[in-house]
Amino acid sequence: MTQTQTIAFPAGNYHYLSGGFQYSAAVIADDGHIIERARFRRPVALAEGFARIRAHLTSLGRPLTALCACELRSPVPMDEPTFIAFNRAYVGPLAEWGLFKDDVNPVARCNLVPAFDAPREPSFHAFSYTLRAPSSVGTRDFVTSGAAECPDRPGYRDNIVRLGETSAQALSDKLRFALGDLESRFALMGIDWADVADTRLYTVHDLHHAMQRELAERGALAGGLGWHWVRPPVKDLEIEIDARSVSRETLLAA
Repeated sequence: MTQTQTIAFPAGNYHYLSGGFQYSAAVIADDGHIIERARFRRPVALAEGFARIRAHLTSLGRPLTALCACELRSPVPMDEPTFIAFNRAYVGPLAEWGLFKDDVNPVARCNLVPAFDAPREPSFHAFSYTLRAPSSVGTRDFVTSGAAECPDRPGYRDNIVRLGETSAQALSDKLRFALGDLESRFALMGIDWADVADTRLYTVHDLHHAMQRELAERGALAGGLGWHWVRPPVKDLEIEIDARSVSRETLLAA
């Protein structure tokens, strides 16, 4: 596995792929390190979530810069100006922790809106961080940010694949685009689907018709598929997908 096209973030013991100011496209652990994912039993409001992440990392003897990925849940999909404003507030604590500077953000992220039981305010669902590897590991842990059916840059609505369409063929086209975006990140990290331990699909639409052609035949289902009944965070997006391979997972109290 190579990291020739990733950016080093030595303060966190990982490399990342450049993304927008709100998140990076993906992270991959440095040699001698693994990634652990911690999920809250129930979503925790953003401010409290940051406080609990700080306490958790401190208890493990890890610097705050070890934080490498965040998973959020929001009340409703946002229009683009609202989404940008939310992201500007979200990166504030990351700047205080030494993670965000000059609109560069190494931390990967997904942010979804549950179709049922959505939180009343933006909340943490889970987060990931690097740890020293207890022994030699043959592959590097990684986490990608969510990929949707449009390029991850300003002007989402103008670039959404088959905007406003939810037919079976339109959904297949949307999923194919998102998977292509994800695979372009794999190429930059020097990995492929064989390295993925966990693929997660985020949509409220029925995509069973696309499972074989768009996912199974790519090798994307070798580790199973986690399907979350949620919507992407920006209005008019219908699909999001991400992938990861982490060595450890833990469940935290709500």
